[in-house]
Amino acid sequence: MQQGKFVTVTAPAGGISAGDGVLVDHLFGVATTTATEGEQLEIATDGVFDLDKDAGASLTAGAPIYWDDTAKVVTITATANLRIGTALEAAALADATGRILITGHAI
Repeated sequence: MQQGKFVTVTAPAGGISAGDGVLVDHLFGVATTTATEGEQLEIATDGVFDLDKDAGASLTAGAPIYWDDTAKVVTITATANLRIGTALEAAALADATGRILITGHAI
C-alpha cells in the first residue's frame, strides 16, 4: 500500500515531459520525470504546481481550475474539461503558467 501522493501510470501517446500535467481517465497528476509513450511514469497527484495555462484565460485565486487535455493546459473553461483543482494565485492573460492546488481527482 502507499499514501497515493505519487502513483505509477503509463505515459500517454506522444510521451510526457517532467512537470507536465497527465490525465488518465479521471486521475490527474504532474509527471515527475520525462517518459516516452508506453513507459511507466510516476506522477504526483497531490500538491501545488505551476502548470501551463490557457493563453486566453486569466485566473482568480480560489477559482476552480480545469484541464484541457487537447491543449494540455489549465483553464477556467468547464465545458468539455475536467476539474483538477483550485487556483492559488491570480494569473493574468499574459502569464504562461498558473499556480494550482491539485488533489488527483479529475471530475
